[in-house]
Amino acid sequence: MDARLLVSLSGIGPRTLHRCAELAAELDRRNVPLSLLFAPRTEGSQAVTTWVRERTGRGDGLLLHGYDHRIPPSHRAVSLHRKAEFAALPAHEARLRMIAAKAALEKLGLGADGFAPPRWLASPGTLAAAGEHFALCADLAAVHDLRTRTVHRSRVQSFAAHNHRTETVRAFALVLASARAARRGGLVRLGIDATDLARPGLRHAFLDAVDVALENRAFGTTYGSLTSSPRVGTRTSVPSGARLVNKP
Repeated sequence: MDARLLVSLSGIGPRTLHRCAELAAELDRRNVPLSLLFAPRTEGSQAVTTWVRERTGRGDGLLLHGYDHRIPPSHRAVSLHRKAEFAALPAHEARLRMIAAKAALEKLGLGADGFAPPRWLASPGTLAAAGEHFALCADLAAVHDLRTRTVHRSRVQSFAAHNHRTETVRAFALVLASARAARRGGLVRLGIDATDLARPGLRHAFLDAVDVALENRAFGTTYGSLTSSPRVGTRTSVPSGARLVNKP
């Protein structure tokens, strides 16, 4: 079965916007859509919002990426401020943040395909709350269709996921993981933070990972296509004879 390639970009902001646009152009040449991970409170500016709106209008996906990464995720323990925003939240706190984040996103004239917590870390309470507001939630190990309860198991492959000292080894590991996932079929999930695009070696390796997935018959799509009701206008690149299915 041909694999589905999901490419996500986080860290979108005024200082990284030109690199984000360069990556998007490279992926356009490959007919691979982006899934933009966007937090309206921390990454918003007029230029950023305009670019995100333009990209989603062209068919890129949009995942709400938390509310405000600067705010400690809980008032109960000081140590929790070191955790990702939704990594340890109970359902009621996660729900309040999601409501605020959705309102901020809608104020910018944007709508999300689903939810992806910062660092892809979602507590059980976050998953429960996400089902009240979104069609899907993507975490580190899987993509959850919250309408049908389908779980697409696939780990995000990114530079942050590899605990290696050298950039060369990290780059090689990402390309190798992409090739292996594409050969298995199912989902190939590649994620990059915009700050990594400033490093030519990592940027080239990320595009190599995309290319090797395409060479192994993966086709580009967005997270929204995995749900029973993807956002209207979502762009996918489906090869002849292929079809989308709920389970890999």
